[in-house]
Amino acid sequence: MALDQYHHGVRVSEVNDGTRTLRTISTAVIGIVATAADADATAFPLDRPALVTDIATAIGQAGSSGTLKGALSAIAEQARPIVVVVRVAEGADATETSANVIGTTTDSGQRTGLQALMTAKQKLGVTPRLIGCPELDTPEVTTALVPVLQALRAFGYAYAHDCETLTDATAYRDQFGARELMLIWPRFEAFDADTAATAPRSPVAVALGLRARLDQEIGWHKTLSNVVVNGVTGIDRDVFWDLQSAATDAGLLNAADVTTLVNQGGFRFWGSRTCAGPQSLFPFENYTRTAQILADTIAEAHLWAVDKPLHASLARDIIEGINAKFAELKALGLIIDGRAWLNESLNTRESLKAGKLRIDYDYTPVPPLEDLGFQQRITDTYLADFASRVAASA
Repeated sequence: MALDQYHHGVRVSEVNDGTRTLRTISTAVIGIVATAADADATAFPLDRPALVTDIATAIGQAGSSGTLKGALSAIAEQARPIVVVVRVAEGADATETSANVIGTTTDSGQRTGLQALMTAKQKLGVTPRLIGCPELDTPEVTTALVPVLQALRAFGYAYAHDCETLTDATAYRDQFGARELMLIWPRFEAFDADTAATAPRSPVAVALGLRARLDQEIGWHKTLSNVVVNGVTGIDRDVFWDLQSAATDAGLLNAADVTTLVNQGGFRFWGSRTCAGPQSLFPFENYTRTAQILADTIAEAHLWAVDKPLHASLARDIIEGINAKFAELKALGLIIDGRAWLNESLNTRESLKAGKLRIDYDYTPVPPLEDLGFQQRITDTYLADFASRVAASA
């Protein structure tokens, strides 16, 4: 009851003050585009996003042709995440298949291929945050993937397609410049139980599964690099790597912003850099993901504030809630620190009168330890008390 209304009696008004809790968005949600002509059409309808919550069951429904079963199997070896699958038709040739993967918007308004992933939130209630097209990521597909990643604030992985050598892979990298994309070369190998033979395994599918596992077990502040992966038995190209030398194949690939594969106490991805380049503010995978996750977490947590009466108390409540979230993320080690404040220069009398409120915040992501150095010195200092050491041990 509004307090300016007449009432003869007793009023009880609830006062619900206090800092609102901001819930971090779900980050370990994978989106893939795949082919599978013999898949269960009910579970995986063509050009429609399909929700997979039981990945083992989904593998059984994926058929044996195309890329879907292999992608789901590689993901399942790393984690059991939620997966959004868009199944597309395999074309008469590679070019037609790429066109189907890229997708379009039909005359009836239906989105197909990669574009269909952008309807997952409305149709399935989840937003893919980790996206790839395992074994189908031609240069054309990877180029089309980038705007989808940007629209969804998602991170994507792509293979350096048709690259036979290290030089090919580093040249391939020059085609892309998005912070939302990580390129990987070469491929893993794994034993295929269906054919009873060793075959190439998509590093994109493995990366998607491992990234989801890291989000679930450690956090989105940890990069993909230097974590043992499951289910692989080899690497399909020779990549020279030495932990103590930059003059290696792996070092050259990483310097060109290409993540590679190494075998040291288990097979691992080696490299944390995006295609944005070293001069960008987002050179690392976790820098981009931190920016994406904070942006969506803060925006989506404030639906309640839209259209509220714009009093100073509303601005204060919003700022206090964001700062409480930053304190939580800092305590968890997910960011170094962050702070929100009222931007006085933007919040003019005219803008406030027009119903506009502007709040600034900054943050520092957690940098990965990419280059660890030690200085080794030889000295005779520890011989100075040699006699006393002998006497002490007598």
